[in-house]
Amino acid sequence: MRILSGIRSSGQLTIANYLGAISQFIALQNEHECFYFIADLHAITTPYDPKTFSHNVLDVAAMYLAFGLDPLKTTMFLQSLIPEHTQLQWLLATITPMGELERMTQYKEKTHQGDPADVGLFMYPVLMAADILLYKPQAVPVGEDQVQHVELTRSIAEKFNKRFGETFPLPEPKTLDKAFSRIKSLQDPAKKMSKSDDNQKASIGLMDTPEQIRAKMKSAVTDSKKDIVFNPNKKPAISNLLTIASGFSGLPITMLEQQFKGASYADFKMAVADMIIEVYAAEASIMRAEKLVRYHGESVDGVKAKLAKLYLQLAVNKLEQKGREAISCFVKGDEMRVLLMGLKRFTKHEPINQRELRHEIADMMIEKNDYVYKLWS
Repeated sequence: MRILSGIRSSGQLTIANYLGAISQFIALQNEHECFYFIADLHAITTPYDPKTFSHNVLDVAAMYLAFGLDPLKTTMFLQSLIPEHTQLQWLLATITPMGELERMTQYKEKTHQGDPADVGLFMYPVLMAADILLYKPQAVPVGEDQVQHVELTRSIAEKFNKRFGETFPLPEPKTLDKAFSRIKSLQDPAKKMSKSDDNQKASIGLMDTPEQIRAKMKSAVTDSKKDIVFNPNKKPAISNLLTIASGFSGLPITMLEQQFKGASYADFKMAVADMIIEVYAAEASIMRAEKLVRYHGESVDGVKAKLAKLYLQLAVNKLEQKGREAISCFVKGDEMRVLLMGLKRFTKHEPINQRELRHEIADMMIEKNDYVYKLWS
């Protein structure tokens, strides 16, 4: 089965992104043909800082690779590097009724929260439809809040097929694990945890240090009374922390309720912080990246250079397997350099000289494929 999904590059990724998407993407890549992309065009529909935006893209690329997405098993790409996304968006926009876009719940929620009611946000679902239909997937893994957009995609595809002939298969929404699809803010359990939240205490980022994780968890809001039980209606804050604890410990919530029966809120919050740190602290992420190097037979010494060569070779291998499709979706333009430089930032090493990196990539690629070398010349 072909699967496609993406993640926005707005702000630092959080534990909600990991539990709700990335960890499940990793599982899917072992069973299906997967296309995963960084949705940078979607990210600019909400306010952003141009000075840090490109770094956010690099962070997402690094995280995808470091936490287990394998370029040999998946096709990874940056949305804005494939012009067909916006080209198809315009074609689809010409057959999409405005009334259907006005009914989109996410648009109404965001404008109600104070986000600019601009055309970019209004047209977001049409771009999402183009993202999906371009690759003709059978299934689209999404959270509950995105199911409506996939249903709109099906409606647009039906209109297109009826008018222009059978072109697009109708994709099915593949709802991600509902338990982790709506991890809440640590400061307001009525809101989703968001990487673009102005309150830095509201979310835990994937690059946060153990000290930062403990501090944020210590300041997390709790509910009245002192019992640690799962009841989203009466105890939304504690229920959210139990969900996070379940995601990182692998234990069912009922078992966690028994484990922390009689514990104080302070002790419980520190225990949840430790669960996150054990699995997901920045140091652990770097170790994962290094383990990938070991797995492919490279020395851990000089990780900075080794990771660059490793992922370059994986890209070349993928090129040989999938031909021109891999060029357009994975190695086009400077996309590979973006991924490599992202890995160097992620592993906390100084970036190597870009000219040297470019020459190194060219030398390795010309040995494999003259066409790819021309892309870099």
